[in-house]
Amino acid sequence: MAELDPEHKEVPVNRWPLVLGVLACVGLLFYMLKPILLPFVLGALVAYLGDPLVDLLERHKLKRTLGVVLVFMLMMIIFVASALFVIPLLAQQLDVLIQKIPGIYGWVVDVVAPWLQQRLGLPIDALPELDWSQQLADHWQSVGKVVANTGRTLTGSGASLLLGIANLALVPVVAFYLMRDWDTLMAKTLAILPIAWQEKTSELVGEADEVVGAFMRGQFFVMCSLALIYGSGLWLLGVQMAGLLGLIAGMASIVPYLGFAVGAVASLIVAYVQFHDWSMLLWVVLVFGVGQAIESMVLTPVLVGDRIGLHPVAVIFALLAGGQVAGFIGVVLALPLAAVSMVFARHGVSHYIASDVYGGGGE
Repeated sequence: MAELDPEHKEVPVNRWPLVLGVLACVGLLFYMLKPILLPFVLGALVAYLGDPLVDLLERHKLKRTLGVVLVFMLMMIIFVASALFVIPLLAQQLDVLIQKIPGIYGWVVDVVAPWLQQRLGLPIDALPELDWSQQLADHWQSVGKVVANTGRTLTGSGASLLLGIANLALVPVVAFYLMRDWDTLMAKTLAILPIAWQEKTSELVGEADEVVGAFMRGQFFVMCSLALIYGSGLWLLGVQMAGLLGLIAGMASIVPYLGFAVGAVASLIVAYVQFHDWSMLLWVVLVFGVGQAIESMVLTPVLVGDRIGLHPVAVIFALLAGGQVAGFIGVVLALPLAAVSMVFARHGVSHYIASDVYGGGGE
């Protein structure tokens, strides 16, 4: 039997071409299947949000399937109750907004435009006088025609209607099965990776899960809390459309400080048009100042923490890039993918700094 050369060294296997090829194929497949992915993406997000609670029930000796049923029922109850409360409120608030549009426009024409022209010397042309009763009637007629045409199109095309209903019905089905088998699927996915990569990948995925979970669950509760704080504060001041303004400010706070800026400006305009009292504007500023202080000192540290590290510009870029690449699906996935990418990028930078390439150890 031939003896092995004592100086023989095993040639390392270069797995990167295969991995990059697989990733490219998966990306291409997702792009080609984009029209049918929405219910699966939404179902996966619901399953991801509910998985920690299912794990908690499982640790308390409850069978996983029963735990999934309980969590799923709880989520459905919260969703239905929220919809029954929010939709009528928004309809009422939008009606008030429509009635306020002429007054807001008149304030812009009579107050804002002359002030800008006088103080800043801006060459602002006279804004046109509008017959708002006729304008709103025309636009509502147009909206009614669009809704009617859309309804006729959907009901006239049985296949399209059935497809839409099927996609909507798929979301809870996908969410249920993914929530039940989430841990098993993650373990099997990790098991097909090269053995040499499994330990490090498990570490990175765990860290990414902490970041994404903190962002998605924590930021969602921050947004809801801010919507409640801003809406309640404006309601106590007697500002009309308080619920709508609070909801807009809360949802916009997915980008740091954007909710504060958008909500404060919109609320100041509505409050001035309603009360014509400058002192009321100070109270509105106080409401948003208190809300911003609670977010900075309580909500974000407790619910989100400091593990995210996504710069506000990165959040805006991720949302716009996701929408440009994959439409609504891209917007839904933009921030989770950005958070995961940040984790991998941070480890990549650390590896680069520790390497000879950065330190100049090689020629």
